[in-house]
Amino acid sequence: MANLLSLKFWFNLRPDALLPVYQKTFIIFVLVLIIFFLFHRFFIAKRGGLYAFFWRQLSSFSLANAFIGLILLFFNYEFIPFLSARFWLLLWAVFMLVWLIFIAKSLLKIPEKKKKFEEEKEYKKYIP
Repeated sequence: MANLLSLKFWFNLRPDALLPVYQKTFIIFVLVLIIFFLFHRFFIAKRGGLYAFFWRQLSSFSLANAFIGLILLFFNYEFIPFLSARFWLLLWAVFMLVWLIFIAKSLLKIPEKKKKFEEEKEYKKYIP
């Protein structure tokens, strides 16, 4: 645990390889992102509605981060000095968190859109 809190661990430009446990965990995480993207494309994408925009955002999130994860995994596997540095993983995690915050904000706007849609539907009911 002390290793995770040291600057030498995060900013070493020639890091050691990931331990097999962490490498397998990283591979599983990337596979989950890919599976979610494929699941969305084949099952959820055909639906419309108020949540369609949210699901499209999650789909693009999973595809983009799976691609970035595969690239980082390749760099780590090949021991490319600068590109396999740990700070790239930290930077990637921060960007994923920020992206998920924006997706959550769009999810919070759905009740407002639903209310507006219902009001518009009620208004159009009286228009010939």
